[in-house]
Amino acid sequence: MQNRLLAALPPGDFARLSPHLVQVDLERGRTLQEPGDRIDHVYFPLTGVISLMTLMENGAAIESAMIGPEGAVGLPAAIRPRTAVSRAVVQAKGRALRISVAVLHEVWTESPALRSLVDAHGEGVYASTTQSVACNALHSVEERFCRWLLSCHDRVEGDTLALTQEYLADMLGVQRTTVTAVARSLQDKGAIRYRRGQVDIVDRGLLEAAACECYGVLRRNYDRLLPGMDAQVTPETSAEL
Repeated sequence: MQNRLLAALPPGDFARLSPHLVQVDLERGRTLQEPGDRIDHVYFPLTGVISLMTLMENGAAIESAMIGPEGAVGLPAAIRPRTAVSRAVVQAKGRALRISVAVLHEVWTESPALRSLVDAHGEGVYASTTQSVACNALHSVEERFCRWLLSCHDRVEGDTLALTQEYLADMLGVQRTTVTAVARSLQDKGAIRYRRGQVDIVDRGLLEAAACECYGVLRRNYDRLLPGMDAQVTPETSAEL
């Protein structure tokens, strides 16, 4: 896979960033930022899934946005110093390119293309967050579960997702027993195979038919904001940086 933001940069701008991009592993469960942390690095995922979690005072949490190879974590700090407003945690392992905020800001000040991409990404994350609010309020748990599985499937390699009941319950804002019931229902329909800590996508078409409209809305938003990705920034090419 590639990172769509980096792939959209003009070659000259990417050449300025490339000596400072470091490939890192994203281990499942790793926390990249907590609310209130100063953002010192930006992560551009190549594979994997990073969830932005909104935290409550009683310890409850729910996913407000999902970041994968289409985006970046911490990108607003390219504009000016920022502190994190949400927890960023790796939910599906992968790889990313990391760069210091100081270097990214320097290029941002001189690159109209990078400024445009930062704005587009911010719009995309905002649209994702507002869509999630509506989705959580209006759609059934099964519809939301299907939407989430499809979104995660788009961002990982292969058809197997390592997902615990606790994690899925946090993502959907429901009890673990509800997750179990919905997963079994989808398994009975032949859409997934559900095992302890693991979900296999068996029939993506069935998931798409059962998902709410939000899945398509979110995909179209990112395709509209980040069109025409011709350059390739892949795990293989980034290893040469």
